[in-house]
Amino acid sequence: MFFKCSVTGVPPPAEACERQWSAFRVTALKRQTKKPAGRLRSGTGEAPPADERLTPESGKRWRKRLIRLLALLLVTVLPLCGLEVILRMAGYGYSTGLFKSMRIGGEEFLVENDSFSFRFFPPELARTPGPIRMKPVKPPGTCRIFILGESAAMGDPEPGYGAARYLEVLLRERFSGTKFELINVAFTAINSHVILPISRECAAREGDLWIIYMGNNEMVGPFGPATVFGAKAPPVELVRLGLALQETRVGQALAALGRRLKSKSSGAASWGGMQMFLGNQVTPDSPRREEAYRSFRRNLDDILRAGRESGARIILSTVAVNLKDCPPFASTSSARLPDGDRARFEGLLRDGAAQEGQSRFDEAARYYEQAAGLDVFSSEAQFRWGRCLLRLNNAPAARSHFQGACDLDALSFRTDSRLNQIITNAARHWAGREESRLEGGAPGVLLFDAAGWVGQAGAAGIPGDESFYEHVHFNFDGNYRLALGWAEQAAQLLPASATRSATAGWASQELCERRLGLTDWNRTIVAEGMVRRMKQAPLSAQSNNDRRMASLQGRVNELRRGMDTAGAAQAREIYLDAIRRAPEDYGLHENFASFLVATGDAAGATAQWQQARKLIPQDYLSNYRVGELLAMQGKLTEAETPLLAAAAQRPFISDPWFELARVHTAQGKLEQSLAEFARARRLRPSDPDYAYQWGRTLALLNRRAEAIGQFREAVRLNPDSWPAHDALGGQLGLQGDIAAAKDEFKHVIRLKPDYGRAHLNLGVALLKEDQAGSAAVEFQEALRLEPTNTVAADYLRQARAAASRKP
Repeated sequence: MFFKCSVTGVPPPAEACERQWSAFRVTALKRQTKKPAGRLRSGTGEAPPADERLTPESGKRWRKRLIRLLALLLVTVLPLCGLEVILRMAGYGYSTGLFKSMRIGGEEFLVENDSFSFRFFPPELARTPGPIRMKPVKPPGTCRIFILGESAAMGDPEPGYGAARYLEVLLRERFSGTKFELINVAFTAINSHVILPISRECAAREGDLWIIYMGNNEMVGPFGPATVFGAKAPPVELVRLGLALQETRVGQALAALGRRLKSKSSGAASWGGMQMFLGNQVTPDSPRREEAYRSFRRNLDDILRAGRESGARIILSTVAVNLKDCPPFASTSSARLPDGDRARFEGLLRDGAAQEGQSRFDEAARYYEQAAGLDVFSSEAQFRWGRCLLRLNNAPAARSHFQGACDLDALSFRTDSRLNQIITNAARHWAGREESRLEGGAPGVLLFDAAGWVGQAGAAGIPGDESFYEHVHFNFDGNYRLALGWAEQAAQLLPASATRSATAGWASQELCERRLGLTDWNRTIVAEGMVRRMKQAPLSAQSNNDRRMASLQGRVNELRRGMDTAGAAQAREIYLDAIRRAPEDYGLHENFASFLVATGDAAGATAQWQQARKLIPQDYLSNYRVGELLAMQGKLTEAETPLLAAAAQRPFISDPWFELARVHTAQGKLEQSLAEFARARRLRPSDPDYAYQWGRTLALLNRRAEAIGQFREAVRLNPDSWPAHDALGGQLGLQGDIAAAKDEFKHVIRLKPDYGRAHLNLGVALLKEDQAGSAAVEFQEALRLEPTNTVAADYLRQARAAASRKP
C-alpha cells in the first residue's frame, strides 16, 4: 500500500504527517499480528513473548539499523568497487587463471599463465609449470590426460624424461590408433592448496583422465607448517578466503603492500632451493601438522569432486618416497626428555654407531632400539635401527622403522604414512560413491598404490636409490616404473574408443628412451646437475651423501668413456628419428639442443631452440637459450633481442638479466651492464658467479674498491672459486696490498695447480717482497706449464739476477 500524507498535494506540517504515518503503521501492525484462534508460537505451544512482537518502537529500531547498514555499505563496499574498477582500467594486477589464450602459427591455443602462482608465492619466488600448449576445444579422436602434482610428477630434475613423458610413449606405442595429449600441470614447491585451483581450471578443459600424484610438499609448500612463503598452517577456511580476495585487484594490491612491508625487515627474497627451509623444522607432535593433514584431506576431496563432476576418470596415486637410502633431514628430540635421559640417548647412538661400524648389526640394533625407546621423536634412531635390521635380513621390521624415520623427520620433504593413508581413504570413499561410478558400475576414481609398486623394485620391497636420486625425485628407471604403473591403471579407465587398436604388451624402457631422445650425453647432463644439487644443504648433510655423490660421479665417468665420435653420430640419428615421429614435440627439440651443445655444435643447438620457440613462444627459456647460444658464438648484437624478450617475459628470473649484462660487457656498454648485474644479483644474491662477473665489470671501469668488494663476496659465497681468488689477488696487487694478493694467488694454486698465470702472479708478488729465490721457483713452474710465456721468462731472469746480488 502507498500512503500519502496529503490528498490535496499540499504538504501538511511535519508533525501531522508523522502522526498520520504512526496511526497507519499501528493499524497495519494490528492486522499483521492478529492471529487465528488456537495459533501458537511455532513448535512450542506458547504465545510469542511481548518483546518479540512487532511494535512501532521496534519498527523504528529496525529502520535505523537498516539505514546504518546501508551507510556502512556506501562508505566501504562502493569505494572498494570503485577502486577495483580503477585498478583494472589502469592495468594493475595479474590474471589468476592457470591458462591464457595465445595465437601460435595462426591458431588459437591455451598456454600456461606465468602469473598464476603469484597468489601463493612472492613474484621473485614464483614457480610455474612447464610449457603448456593445447587447443581450447579438444580435437576429435583425442584422449586428453592431465597430470596433477608437484616436482616429482613434473619430472624434476629433467621433465623431458619424467614419468609423464614415459607414459605418453607407452600409451602412444600400445594404442597407436588414438592421439594422446598429456598436459602436465605439476610444478615445483606447490601442494594441495595450489593444486585445488589448478584442478578446477582443468575441470573446464575436457580431460578424459586425471592422474593425481601429490603429497611431498604438504608441510613445506604454501600454507604448510614449515613453509617460507607466508602464513604457517592457517585453517583451510582462512586460506581459501585469502585466495578468493586475491582474485580481485584490490586484494592483490593489499597482498603486495604486505610483502613490501615484510621485505623491509627480512630482506629481498630469492629462490634458494631446499636450503631455504632449514630453519623451519616442525616437531612430530606440532599442532600445525594436524592442521596440515586436515587441509590436505579437505583439498583432496574437493579436487576429486572437481574431476568427477567434469566427467574425468581419475587415477589417485599414493606417493612413493626413498625410505631405504634417505636418512632423515632433521631429527628432533622430545622436549619432555630429562637431561639425564638425553645424555644416555646420545651415548646409545654413539655405541650403536661403533658397533655398526664393525658390522655387528645385531648389537647395534639393540643400542638403537634402546635409544628409540628413550626418545620416541628421534627419526635418526629409527633410521639407524631400520638400517641394521635390513642388514640382518629382517625386511618387514626394517621397513617399519624406515617409515617411522620418514614420519618423524622434522624437515618433512617426503609424503609420510599419514598422508598416504588419507589418499587411500579418499580413493576408497569416492570409489564407493554411487554418483562417482561410471556407466556399468565401475568406479570413476581408481586407487593406485605407487608406493608399493615402486617399492617392488627395491631390496626386500623397500624403495631406495634403485629408483630415486635422493628423497623423492626419480631416476630414469624409477620414472619408467612409475609410468608403467600409471599406464596399466589408465588402460582400465580409458574410453573403449581409445583402446580398440591395442597391441600386445607395453613398450620397453629402452624403446621409450629412444622415442624420448635419451642419450648418454643427456644422462650425463642430468647426473652432473644432481651432483651439484647434492653439494647443497640439506642433502649435503645427509650421512650417505658422499657415497651417493661418488656413485653418480662414477656413473658419469662410465658414460663418458662411450661418448666418442661414433657414439655422437648414433645419438644424433636417435634424435632425428624421434623428431620425425613427433615434429611438434618441443621437448625433443630442447633435449636435442642440449645434446648438440654438449657435442660442440652451438649453431645446430641454436636452430633447435629456435624451432622450440616457434612451438612455445610464451616460454621465456627458449628465448633465453637462443640468446645465450648466439652470444656463445660471438653474435652479440643478435643475442640482445631474444635476451630482452626473455627478460620481459619473466622479469623476476635472474638468468636473462645476467646474460644481458655479460653481452653488454663484451660490447663495452659497461654502465648498462652494471645495472643489469645489479638487477640479477638482487634476484639471486647468493650466486657467487654473479658477484664475480659484476666485479670484473667494475674492474674494467677502474672502480677498484667496489670490484674488490664483489670479488670478496664471490669468495665468501664459494671459497673454492679459483677465478674469484685470482681476480681478487690481481686487484689487491694493483692496490698495493702485496701480502694479501700473495695469499689469494696461493689459494688459486691450491685449487688449480696447473694454472700457469697463478704461479706467475705469485712470483711477481714474492719478487716485490724481495723474496727472489722463492719467486724464481714460481716463474720456473709457470714456464714449465706455459713454455712460450715470455713474460715469465723475463721475470725469471730478473729474479735470478736479484738473487745473485744477495750476499
